[in-house]
Amino acid sequence: MAISPLVEPVARLSPAESVRTARQRRLPQLNELGQRRLANARVLVLGAGGLGSPALLYLAAAGVGTIGIVDADDVEPSNLQRQIVHGQADVGRPKVDSAAEKVLAIAPEAVVVRHPERLVAANAAEIIGGYDVVIDGTDNFPTRFLVNDTCAALGLPLVWASVLRFDAQLSVFWATPPADSGLTGVHLRDLFPTPPAEGEVPNCAEAGVLGALCGQIGSLMATETIKLITGIGTPMIGRVLVIDALSGRFSEIPLAGTGIAAAPTPAEVAASAAADAAAETAADSPEVSTAELLARLDARALGTDDFEVLDVREPSEHAESSIPTARLLPFGDLVTPAGQSSLPRDRALVLHCQAGGRATRAAAALRAAGFTDVSVFTGGIEAWNDAVAAGDAPGLGSKWAADAAPGSPGTPDAAVAAGTPA
Repeated sequence: MAISPLVEPVARLSPAESVRTARQRRLPQLNELGQRRLANARVLVLGAGGLGSPALLYLAAAGVGTIGIVDADDVEPSNLQRQIVHGQADVGRPKVDSAAEKVLAIAPEAVVVRHPERLVAANAAEIIGGYDVVIDGTDNFPTRFLVNDTCAALGLPLVWASVLRFDAQLSVFWATPPADSGLTGVHLRDLFPTPPAEGEVPNCAEAGVLGALCGQIGSLMATETIKLITGIGTPMIGRVLVIDALSGRFSEIPLAGTGIAAAPTPAEVAASAAADAAAETAADSPEVSTAELLARLDARALGTDDFEVLDVREPSEHAESSIPTARLLPFGDLVTPAGQSSLPRDRALVLHCQAGGRATRAAAALRAAGFTDVSVFTGGIEAWNDAVAAGDAPGLGSKWAADAAPGSPGTPDAAVAAGTPA
């Protein structure tokens, strides 16, 4: 069922916009009027990553007048496999700057608003409230639920998607669709009432993701956004598209909405998010910097410090790059009673992963299990590799090699003996 257009049209297109969008304006459903609506639209893209990248490029190409980009991260080499709005020359640059330049290279007349910050309870309503449609390309559940609840409270449509490994989901959430649409309000909490428990669902850094699938889904997100703005076609409200890329199967699941009664107010959103943030801050583990870890490793080699470094990544990640003497204990094994029983309770533990997320969750799990001296290596293996490249950290032939003798604690061999894949 079609809905009313979200945006009123501008009076006229510029000559340059008319030329660039000529093929699109020939579509009878969209035509000149729809193109002028796009020129007047304001779309917020949360995350200039795997989903946000293709969405941004196609929104710019489609002629969306104002595009907001929210991202606090810098471009990393591992992003380039799927985040196609960035290139090799952008590594180390803020993602909002890299993405904004690519948008303007396609559509010089577009207004690009850069939000180089993380979306949190304190700024969510202010940032999101300035747009007509929101595209959620974020990669963590707390932010996804914050975005959903804020959009529900503000009455804005939310184009949502998720990609992991070879699987993807896509839907449009709108807690208060137009009364004349005949649609029942639906939002993320109708699909997932509560966020999953910490560590229950892996992220892309842990499980992997097919970059081309991100491109497919990001493009579909742009398509749904164009439909909402111009009032053409049938938006995916009350439906969830499920894609299995390996089998090439596309299926659709109906989603019944609970309507506006389930949507929290802005004050409730802020209060809930603030409570979550306070709880998360209270549960934070002590952090160990690269310099501190190097100093402690030196001290351990001299017998003046005693601790164990745990790598909570997967065996394939550990095989690519590792910290000398670190013991491999993947997150999925660490949270089990068997994995925890293999760990010393009278020795300090320093946990690391790729960048910090899994290690933080693993540290929380160990604290909950009664481990008292647990800290997290800030930046994970990425920080370690940077130190190695800079000549600050030694490799496997280091003065710590004696600590890494086969069969000793803190080596993959010991992990195998404990029943953990090496």
